[in-house]
Amino acid sequence: MREKDEFPEFIRILKEKNDIVEVIGSYIKLERRGYSYWACCPFHHEKTPSFSVNTVDRYYHCFGCGASGDVIGFVKEYENVDFMQAVGLLAARVGLEVPARDDRAAEESALKKKKRDRLYALMKEAARFYLGNLYSGRAGEYLAYLEQRGISPSLAKKFGLGASLDYTGLPSFLLSAGYTPEECVESGACVRTEEGRLIDAEGGRLIIPIIDHMDEVVAFGGRVLGKTDRAKYKNTRETILFNKSKTLYNINLVKKEKRTAAIPFLIMVEGYMDAISLYKAGFKNVVASMGTSLTKEQARLCRRYTENVYISYDGDFAGQKANLRGLDILRDEGVKVRVVPMPEGLDPDDVIKQQGAEGYSRCLDAAMPLIDFRILSVQRKYDMKRTDEVRDFVREALSIVRESGSATEREELLKRISSVSGVSIGALQHDLESAPSPPPPREAEAKEKEEPADKELKAARFVLCACLLSKPYALGFDLSSVNFEDPVHKVIASYVTEARKQGRVRASGIFDLIPGEAELESVLNLDFGDNLDGAHAERYFRDCVSALRLAELNKKIGQAKDGYLSAATDEERAEHLKRLGEYTRMRKSIGGGGNI
Repeated sequence: MREKDEFPEFIRILKEKNDIVEVIGSYIKLERRGYSYWACCPFHHEKTPSFSVNTVDRYYHCFGCGASGDVIGFVKEYENVDFMQAVGLLAARVGLEVPARDDRAAEESALKKKKRDRLYALMKEAARFYLGNLYSGRAGEYLAYLEQRGISPSLAKKFGLGASLDYTGLPSFLLSAGYTPEECVESGACVRTEEGRLIDAEGGRLIIPIIDHMDEVVAFGGRVLGKTDRAKYKNTRETILFNKSKTLYNINLVKKEKRTAAIPFLIMVEGYMDAISLYKAGFKNVVASMGTSLTKEQARLCRRYTENVYISYDGDFAGQKANLRGLDILRDEGVKVRVVPMPEGLDPDDVIKQQGAEGYSRCLDAAMPLIDFRILSVQRKYDMKRTDEVRDFVREALSIVRESGSATEREELLKRISSVSGVSIGALQHDLESAPSPPPPREAEAKEKEEPADKELKAARFVLCACLLSKPYALGFDLSSVNFEDPVHKVIASYVTEARKQGRVRASGIFDLIPGEAELESVLNLDFGDNLDGAHAERYFRDCVSALRLAELNKKIGQAKDGYLSAATDEERAEHLKRLGEYTRMRKSIGGGGNI
């Protein structure tokens, strides 16, 4: 049984009390157009709004990426939580209490939730334990370090900083608080030695709690203070609570900032201390990637708060290829990236210490677009006094310039390359234009090699979506006249047919029929922009119908051929041959379908 089926009346009331426009509008800016509200989709990169909120039927749909759902689905996707967590958030918003659940599936879900809640509670208790250690009178070394870094007690408490004084204190505390050894290990807070002893995973370190966007402690970072062979920084291992690739340090406080005002840009630094230092200096729109190469999940997390990210890594960052690839990931996810040039060998914390907030502001003012920074990073690889290295620099720099789609940008980049290399702009322009064209992007290749099955799927999606949204050109179309292979497509075709008999097709009605998001995407995941209206869409609809009918006829022709070849008698062969002729004539009469 699906979760929404357990208490349908409560879900109905929950949706009524949580106006979908108000809820979505609290996350993204909506613009009213007629009976709908529009915005740039928060789930994929786009410049033209194709994300629509239907106020009548109370659902949202993006005509670009296919994301669809009701108010619960939006919160679930945007907050990256499960169904019941989304229900809980919306219930709390309007002061409702979520009913108890009593069937087997609900019991299993409740057990999982109870387990996660226990681990969240354990991590919170561990954070309090570490914080208590810091001010216990036994952590002088840690307090001295924080004072040296300019971190006041109030700032330390703001970030929940603490201290692990030994390897046994935390496990003893957690066990005495009623947590099991298995929970201590499963949370990541503790580990077992080869002898089986339970010890603090961050023993003997300054503790930095890692808090997710839902304000839950999910992991700990630890820093060794003295000289040691151990790694200076260490995170607790990944658990069911903590996925490093999906987490950004300080995102919880950034989320609180966004509730009070729009965030024009995020500053991304490498480490916890850089983030804390910038926050202290007044730059509260800061997150840390925790020293990892950036991931798609982190890039998408950034896009929830702003489309502009300023990368502020160490002064020697330009030579780090892995990090440069991470910036390309940000760009590919629709984030506008600028790189903050730092004095050689200094990190943001050093700049704050030496030059103050004003000095760091000057660094931000000098931030350069990603493509400019990539050329700068190439320049630093070569000795501009050596002719052979100048040539290598020019060749590599021009390969970067070719990626730009702006003629103005290319011209400015060529001027910079010319200034650095001494090569004339005319020569650079000639080399740029005479170079062989780059291979087509993967998306273009995929379209060129699109399989017939992919075309049929695309056609089925468009036909169903047009009928589901009651587009004028689709109103008179009989869905039973074409065959849908996908079980979900069959369900939706049946729903539309029955709903038409009752006088009204409500697109939101499918959310109660389809079991999950993946299945919903099988019909609503269109790649057709917002072009469901107009004469071009009507022609495309006809082509899609033709493509579906041709696909069915081709299948029947294949079956008839197989039947003819395997027939045991002349009568059977004659029958199959007759059918083959009928199907072939029907196929010729249809035509079309070539523009799918």
